[in-house]
Amino acid sequence: MKKSMMVAAALLLSGFAGNAYADAAGAVTCAAGLSGDAKTIYDATAPNVTAGADIRALVTTQTKSLVMNGTIGRGGAKAAATAAGACLAMLP
Repeated sequence: MKKSMMVAAALLLSGFAGNAYADAAGAVTCAAGLSGDAKTIYDATAPNVTAGADIRALVTTQTKSLVMNGTIGRGGAKAAATAAGACLAMLP
């Protein structure tokens, strides 16, 4: 699991800012391996991801909202957002 998080972080750093890889099937597979909070962030953000979208901004906005309404905890929010962002970056 730790190795997959490292891979997710590397993917995040390489493409999180908005350059999606357009691999919807890969994104779904990636999301299936996410922790509970990361999956919650992914599920909340995925419908808003479009071509050219600023995924980082979308994830940040959704994560803040989920923390503020108590859906996810603040302590692990950054790591969960990072993992979710790596999967979201694969969406078209």
